[in-house]
Amino acid sequence: MTDRALTVSEIIDQRPLSRFQISIIAFCGLVLVLDGFDTQCIGFLAPSIADTLGIPLRTFGPVFAAGLLGLMIAAMTAGPIADLWGRKWPIVLSTLTFATFALLTARAKSFDQLVVFRFLTGLGLGGAMPNVVAVTSEYAPRRLLPALVTTLFCGMPLGALLGGLVSSVMVPRWGWQSVFYVGGILPLAVSLVLIKSLPESPRFLSVRGSGHQKIARILARISPELATVPVDYLSTHGDRRKGMPIKHLFTEGRAKGTILLWVPYFMNLLILYFIVSWLPALLRESGLPVSAGITAVSLFSLGGIFASLAQGRLMNGCGTSVILVTEFGLCMLFIGSLAFVVSYPLKMAVTFLLGYCVQGAQAGLNALAASFYPTPIRSTGVGWALGIGRLGSIVGPMLGGVLLSMGWPPRQIFLAGAVPALCAVVAIILNNRLRDNSTAYHPEPDPELV
Repeated sequence: MTDRALTVSEIIDQRPLSRFQISIIAFCGLVLVLDGFDTQCIGFLAPSIADTLGIPLRTFGPVFAAGLLGLMIAAMTAGPIADLWGRKWPIVLSTLTFATFALLTARAKSFDQLVVFRFLTGLGLGGAMPNVVAVTSEYAPRRLLPALVTTLFCGMPLGALLGGLVSSVMVPRWGWQSVFYVGGILPLAVSLVLIKSLPESPRFLSVRGSGHQKIARILARISPELATVPVDYLSTHGDRRKGMPIKHLFTEGRAKGTILLWVPYFMNLLILYFIVSWLPALLRESGLPVSAGITAVSLFSLGGIFASLAQGRLMNGCGTSVILVTEFGLCMLFIGSLAFVVSYPLKMAVTFLLGYCVQGAQAGLNALAASFYPTPIRSTGVGWALGIGRLGSIVGPMLGGVLLSMGWPPRQIFLAGAVPALCAVVAIILNNRLRDNSTAYHPEPDPELV
């Protein structure tokens, strides 16, 4: 052991993953499971809500978009707040927010109330995601960051899968309102646990030059023997950026990387929410029962779980650009094939594979953003990438509603859904040709970690 005081990052990066770190990452994963449940259950429930409240299903575009607009606004504001004041309380408050308004959504009696409550629920959902990514990244050894962040994002499709299963059981017995009650009570309970059990990020405390005793307690929980190790608590003297973190997304050679990261984020979330929001309705328009839509979205989410588990290893082994181009290319193929596949089992199989590609790509992009931005701006970087992506997630559901209102049949709508995947492929190929050592696909080393 060297006599030089080790930085907080060196200590975390050089040691095996402890049980304490695993528990923190598990808490973050649980928040994402609940996030995925509340974000995507509206797609399962839209037909039942439409029937109960007498609202035409074709007009549900604004309901879908309202929640996603809240997600976008919160992701772009909660990240900078967390980079200024910490990760823990934005996570807790965001979880409380989406719990509260999920419960209120169950009490909605009109179209306008649905739009308002989904927007406010989205504010909570959007604030949680960039900060759980940041906490996971900052508790993980750098060598394990891609694998842990992509695995973390099993939570989103797992939450959606659970939403489908819960909906299929509860809606026939107790109505669509019961699903929102579950989606509110569970995160409410989790947020109370997080108040006591979720510590602040030690890397963030180190960057801010405060909380030495808190850092020491956290490191002792990572490993008791660290109590005798000399620690440089102020490990990033040269990395304290002044002003709002947003401008630092475009400084120090990061401008190109930031823009190139936003393009596939936009395209991928457009595809993801287009599928999740409208697949049940499109299958129903094709003559299949409501249960077919729930099964399809559940399989789509199951594919995302498998993809999230495999994505980190694939990225490390084959390269980020190769994996993302392959996934978006297959995504284009699978969306287009939904327009022509008639067999019900084959249509479900294609949906599973599509979920693998779309959500695998999303997990890969999230790991890429987390590794590209250094600690002082990590929540901002991830939050703004997600926020720009949310523009796509708003366009996707709205586009589906517009095409249905124009009388487009499901086959043509599925073919239209392949276009964003093609755009993503083209963008990544162009980005790959233009990239240099400071692009999002070849991130600069984190000054804190060098």
